[in-house]
Amino acid sequence: MAVDSGTVGRWFDEYLEVFAAVVRGERPIAALLDCYAVPLTLTTDEGAISLSTHDQLAAVIQGQVDGLRAQNYHHTTLSHAEVTVLNASSALYRGAFVRHDVDGAELGRVAVTYLLVEGPDAAQIAVLASHGT
Repeated sequence: MAVDSGTVGRWFDEYLEVFAAVVRGERPIAALLDCYAVPLTLTTDEGAISLSTHDQLAAVIQGQVDGLRAQNYHHTTLSHAEVTVLNASSALYRGAFVRHDVDGAELGRVAVTYLLVEGPDAAQIAVLASHGT
């Protein structure tokens, strides 16, 4: 992947589609796991963790998928995004997202900054930092 703002934006558009399809049960979770690097660093207001194995990654992502399924999640819309290219192999993507249920009602809002890096086969998320709404 050429690291430029347009390519990074398109990658995240596809990521959001994959994420939603996995939560809806239309695609296998492996399709979503491929979007993440291992190790993956996650940071939230509660703290930071590093997922250093594929099993750890799968458990965390499966927990998120299960939680969203329980809320009848359907899709996510992007309300704002910024891309900062850091170098030839990485970029920051900061997005403000709105999650919706099957009826289109808002489930919640989240703001996340991702570090996207060149992976062995494709771009992958290496850091996911959630910072509220």
